[in-house]
Amino acid sequence: MAPKTDHPVSLRAVRQLRRIRAFYAAGVLLWTVAAVWTSRTHPASRQMWVSVLLVAVFAGLLATASLWLQRLRAAVADRPAHRGTRRHAVAPRHANA
Repeated sequence: MAPKTDHPVSLRAVRQLRRIRAFYAAGVLLWTVAAVWTSRTHPASRQMWVSVLLVAVFAGLLATASLWLQRLRAAVADRPAHRGTRRHAVAPRHANA
């Protein structure tokens, strides 16, 4: 019997984490450019500090998503391969009357 804390990882969850990680990376890049641009045009302004804050938020989210994805990859690699799969499609059986 498998332990109750062992949760199967779906490929869908991994794909979603990869997509969201790309989104967070784009957010970090966008807000870094905005912070640099604003710091040159209006140094120490409120807009600059908001941009810096958003860079920090997106960087934290990116780090969290990357860590989760790394842990999921490790969990999938530690799991034994399922050897009992069928090699052919199962056709529905009908009773002949």
